[in-house]
Order: sequence, then structure tokens, then C-alpha cells
Amino acid sequence: MQIDSIIRNRRAIYPPQYNDKEISKEDLMQILENANWAPTHKKTQPWRFKVIQGDAKARLGNFLAEWYKENTTPDKFKEMKYNRTKKKADKADTIIAICVQPDPSLPEWEEIAAVACAVQNMWLSCSERNIGCYWSSPKSIHAFGDFLPLAAGEKCIGFFYMGYYQGEAPKGERTPITDKLEWISE
Repeated sequence: MQIDSIIRNRRAIYPPQYNDKEISKEDLMQILENANWAPTHKKTQPWRFKVIQGDAKARLGNFLAEWYKENTTPDKFKEMKYNRTKKKADKADTIIAICVQPDPSLPEWEEIAAVACAVQNMWLSCSERNIGCYWSSPKSIHAFGDFLPLAAGEKCIGFFYMGYYQGEAPKGERTPITDKLEWISE
């Protein structure tokens, strides 16, 4: 079945591998619409996405790099990481801030799990379209509200970097499911 192949071939593809081909707005909207159909307890649909493109990518890269510099002790600071953080945003065609707006009547972990399901739908949709992507959760995500205002109670839980890429996706590896499975019948 096609879905089996898409699931098993989904991989993290990182910004240095992206090329300059633009992701169409139609594809982005379809990917986000697929995210919108993730399972959600009590239909709260807690996912919130902020699409970052154009000059805003460089602003985000600068924000993340400066946050790293300001929040890293001099003995741990690495100029290479600072520069890589700054440039990573520019290499992506699109960056989506992954946010959650939890319903206070539900456990927060359930709302975050629903957002993770939405991101998996995005990831599978990208894989089907040969768009590289990956979910990054840097330490700076808790400060994202300083970059872009968030609604009351809304939290950023990561960034979804996207871009077309050249070549083959890396091969995946998994240990057998039988190593993680227990049958209980009585």
C-alpha cells in the first residue's frame, strides 16, 4: 500500500541539503490542511502554525542566533554554532513555527500529542511531495513569543523546516517491532 511506503520512507532532511526550488502556496496549503485532520481529543484542534518565509526567515535566524549567544556561557559558546544557527533559516524555503493552544480542560500532554500528530501528517505530506523537512526544538523555543507575539496560553514547541532537496533520502533503520511488542490475551 502507498501509505506503508510513505510512512517507512519518511526521513529528516536538513536545511543544508535544500536547494532553491520554491514550495508552491498550493502545496503548503495542502500540507497544512492535512495537518488540520490530525486526531484531537474533544476536537480541540490545539495546533497553531506560523508560516515564516522571505525576509522573516533571516530575522528568525538572527533571533535564534542572538538568543544562543545571550544564553550561552562564554566557555560553552561556539562561533560555528552561532553562524550555523543564523544561516539554517535562510537555507529553508519555509519554516513553520509549531505552536500549541492547549484547552485548559484537558491534560496538556494530550494537546501536545495532538499537535505532534498534526506534524506527522505534515511530514508524511512533505515526503509524498519530495519536500525535505524536519522538526527542530531548540532551547530558544520558549522565547519565540519575543520574536512573534503569541496568544494568551499559546506556546511554541518547535520549528518545522521545509525545502526541496537533491538526491536520495537517507535509508531508515528500525529494530524489529517484535522487540517492542507484548501480546496480552488473558
